[in-house]
Amino acid sequence: MNDLLQLYILASTILIALGLYCIATKRDLIKIVLGIEIITSGVNLNIIVMGLRSNGVEALAQSITLISMTIGACIAAVALSIIINVFRHYGTTDTREIKRLKW
Repeated sequence: MNDLLQLYILASTILIALGLYCIATKRDLIKIVLGIEIITSGVNLNIIVMGLRSNGVEALAQSITLISMTIGACIAAVALSIIINVFRHYGTTDTREIKRLKW
């Protein structure tokens, strides 16, 4: 059981690191939002692992993860709608171009 927990924690750490790498290196707004969603998935996996017991997952960990997933979906929807408006206004989703094309 302990080895399985360490494997899950390692997987969540890899997901969080991958999301941070994606945010830090990518210049496209859609890829940045995907990086944020990858980080959210890693955090949710970590919450579930911390609530894992011998008889199942605690209800508190499940409810926190469900609320986090709902909020993450709402944030992704709002971020993608903002990206659509940015694309309509500037014609690109590249952050370097958007910074250069100030009002």
